[in-house]
Amino acid sequence: MHEFFDHTADLGLRVVADTFPALLEEAAACLFAAVLEDPSTVRPDQEIEVVIDGTDREFLLFDWLRELLRRVEMDGTVFARFEVKETESGVMGRAWGEPIDRSRHLLSHEVKAITYHGLSVTRTPTGWMAEVIVDI
Repeated sequence: MHEFFDHTADLGLRVVADTFPALLEEAAACLFAAVLEDPSTVRPDQEIEVVIDGTDREFLLFDWLRELLRRVEMDGTVFARFEVKETESGVMGRAWGEPIDRSRHLLSHEVKAITYHGLSVTRTPTGWMAEVIVDI
């Protein structure tokens, strides 16, 4: 489950999931729900792998989302399917998507950056919750 919340001139992403890997997957889905009017228009034709080392869950979330956003900016790729696994040294994620096709992919927000401001990852009685502020 994910939702947006207003934050001054930025956009907040709030994500809830049962496990930490599922939280990262849901956060990525939330990011692309902010970038695209309809993420379901993205075909999972190309796969990328993202390996992030570290133990701080907030930094793992930040680096995961930052790398996905970097792929949008540098490669013009948007994503719609995500899979994350915890490893001994951090996380290994995969994302499936395709190059932006302006005839099918209507952009919603121009997400310029993932920010550290308000970044939180919390274990809850039922799983995990995260909040991330993105610069739009």
